[in-house]
Amino acid sequence: MIFRHILNLCLQFDQLSGVLLVEWVALSNPHYLRSSAEQLLILLREQEVRHLVLDMNSLPDLSVADQIWLGDYWMPGLVALPLERLVLVIDSSRQHNQLAVDALHDLVQPAIRFSSHYFSDTASALDWLTDSSPRLPALAAEWAARYQPIAD
Repeated sequence: MIFRHILNLCLQFDQLSGVLLVEWVALSNPHYLRSSAEQLLILLREQEVRHLVLDMNSLPDLSVADQIWLGDYWMPGLVALPLERLVLVIDSSRQHNQLAVDALHDLVQPAIRFSSHYFSDTASALDWLTDSSPRLPALAAEWAARYQPIAD
């Protein structure tokens, strides 16, 4: 199921597998990163998400202030969740955010109780995360149509 109720984020939740895929909507206003991130934590808690995929490829370069806020406020909330796996999708060309994510990971590493992995694309990440589930083609089709208008 596709969610669009968190500003700047497009989300796909597959309740059966417990996977939530999160993508920053390209060209969104980065001023709302913090409020979107706070709402995402609430959703993760409410839906009891076990596997989280954060696609960071469309996220603008994180400012120093946002990195500090993420480290002080958001990451402690994330590591307190009952996640089993966190997958970060980030292309090697996104060096600024890769370094920022690595620093945030190192900051909370002692408190992390879930496994975390990096992939450069969502298709590979989901294939690995779901053990090549037969549900993947349907999920991929739904994700591919995420920005198309919903028919009445």
